[in-house]
Amino acid sequence: MADVVLSGAIRSNLLSMQNTTKLLDETQLRLATGLKVRSAIDSPTAFFTAQGLNNRASDLNNLLDAMGQGVKTLEAADQGIKSILKLVESMKAVANQALETKINATTIVGNRSGAALTGGVALAGLGALATGNTLTITVGEVTETVDIGAATGEVATVQDLIDWVAATFVGDEPLEAIINDEGQLEFSAANGRELTIAADNGGTAVSLAGLLGSHTSSTNGVNRDKFESDFNNLREQIEQLASDASYKGVNLLKGDLLSVFFNNEQTSKLDIEGVDLTPDGLLNIGTVPNESGDHGFAADADIQTFVDVLNAATGVLRQQSSTFGANLGVVQIRQDFTASLVNTLETGASELTVADTNEEGAKMLALQTRQQLGTTALSLANQAEQGVLRLFG
Repeated sequence: MADVVLSGAIRSNLLSMQNTTKLLDETQLRLATGLKVRSAIDSPTAFFTAQGLNNRASDLNNLLDAMGQGVKTLEAADQGIKSILKLVESMKAVANQALETKINATTIVGNRSGAALTGGVALAGLGALATGNTLTITVGEVTETVDIGAATGEVATVQDLIDWVAATFVGDEPLEAIINDEGQLEFSAANGRELTIAADNGGTAVSLAGLLGSHTSSTNGVNRDKFESDFNNLREQIEQLASDASYKGVNLLKGDLLSVFFNNEQTSKLDIEGVDLTPDGLLNIGTVPNESGDHGFAADADIQTFVDVLNAATGVLRQQSSTFGANLGVVQIRQDFTASLVNTLETGASELTVADTNEEGAKMLALQTRQQLGTTALSLANQAEQGVLRLFG
């Protein structure tokens, strides 16, 4: 079958309409996708340049996420320091309370009836006391015993007992025994801890009524033991809090290193050195001794030493808080810069590939008009051949 022969005018108009349709399709696609460059075929230079810009923007976006995590790590450390500062202030308050609490001695004053005691009175025969009995005196956590008798290491008279007490209870658990103006035996524990005096005969209790009357134990003193335990409990809380101030496994209060990178090549970064902000670390806050014979708050001078240590620890914490704050400022500045740079890169990529909807809309209207005109022109070109057809009519 022979090909259909088109006249030159019709063929020319047909080609023009085909080109118009092609341009119209392309314009419609740009409006639908919003892109004027969708692949390397459209514009290799623009496509690959935009792809490079978008790739870098994507990489920087990933770094932004890492910077954000670095900020959170610094914020966790900052919150930890603020909380430790509060604990240090509480410790200082406890120490000052101990300093303001004056120790009041615990006393036992014999309220026995009968003749006044003198140093030469024999212990054996005072009431139920006898040679071979054992006297036991407890001051706080210190307990000492002595036998009644004339042998070496024993006590025979009231004065012997007084001398034995003076030689035995010394240091942090002192005890004094005297005969007061009323002729009564008086014991005084200067540390304010509980005082107990007892006698026994082979394990069987013996009455001290002849020596002291019924008053053989006392807790009427005042001491600072509770402040010591409170201080140490707060110190332990600082240790625990410092251990808990971590974020995603990085703890700047326990000496960990935090590296925040600002580019993909890792040539631009900030290394933030952690410090050991624990009582055994830079804070240098020791434990208050609170054992028998060794109490850290027994003397005012010792308490003042702890207060001075706490003041120094406060300075260390504030200085480190300032250092972390400066580091946080740097990371946030770089974070803002990177976010702006990402925006610049993405905008630059868009300018290379994104279509101007106003321009494309105007093109569509023009092409639609051209398409209508082409249809009309094709109809006119076809009228000549229709004239020939009428000759056969």
